[in-house]
Amino acid sequence: MGTALLAVTSPPCFFSSANSRHLFSTTPLPLLPSSSLTHGKLKCQITKVRSNVNSVSAETKPESEASMTGAAYDFKGATTSLTGEILSCPKKVTIVRHGLSSWNEESRVQGSSNLSVLTETGMKQAEKCRDALVNMNFDVCFSSPISRAKSTAEILWHGNDKPLCYLDSLKEAHLFFLEGMTNADAKKKYPELYTTWREDPSNFHVNGIYPIRKLWGTAREAWKEILLTPGESFLVVTHKSILRALICTALGLGPERFRAIDVNNGGICVFTFNKRGEAMLQALNMTAHMYSDHVYQY
Repeated sequence: MGTALLAVTSPPCFFSSANSRHLFSTTPLPLLPSSSLTHGKLKCQITKVRSNVNSVSAETKPESEASMTGAAYDFKGATTSLTGEILSCPKKVTIVRHGLSSWNEESRVQGSSNLSVLTETGMKQAEKCRDALVNMNFDVCFSSPISRAKSTAEILWHGNDKPLCYLDSLKEAHLFFLEGMTNADAKKKYPELYTTWREDPSNFHVNGIYPIRKLWGTAREAWKEILLTPGESFLVVTHKSILRALICTALGLGPERFRAIDVNNGGICVFTFNKRGEAMLQALNMTAHMYSDHVYQY
């Protein structure tokens, strides 16, 4: 009859503050013959495994810590540079979606049309965003030149003598003949096309043009324009689709994840970037200011 084997797992091990990144370890111990599980031998085996874990941790410890991660280690290859070159300094980018527009209110497909304008409610939302960011110091404001975003940016930047720049790379996706149609009419008139737009947007195309796939390239252009501008902190005002593309490209997500992220009218997102142009998402769709007098400090 063969020797009985028993698997043993070490209990949680808490390390000193110097190694606080290791909260616990549940490293499985090797299978031990039950006949060898005397107190002394078991203690020896556990000590040996813990020693091996510490040895591996020491070998894989990165050369330096990245302060942008709150003292967590910055593992090489964990993110992708959005600039392809070293920045002059770390950057912080705050992105705001424009306030409620007339076509938002009417449930129309907006796309890149300039006919949808900021409503009175949208103006108040923009004012709330401005008040919520009153303690933040931005070097430059970048905005889409399309009316609803442009008007939002002008309200946010009112009284500020620093540059307000309009970038074509922050424009919304072009949705061809669907623009201006109510969602109900678009679904009725172009059922297959509309369903693809809603349920499989990365494969939505008109005459061989894929607007969402194209938007990913546009978002990368926008990031490069923004991050290579002198300054440390930037405000960006734009639209939901391009905002989704900005977030996804920063996080290394493809166009198929387009609808995995949502941002409300007046919602605020925050990214920090290290000098290699690698992004870390700090906040997604902050909306506390829409329902209170909340002021952000970050």
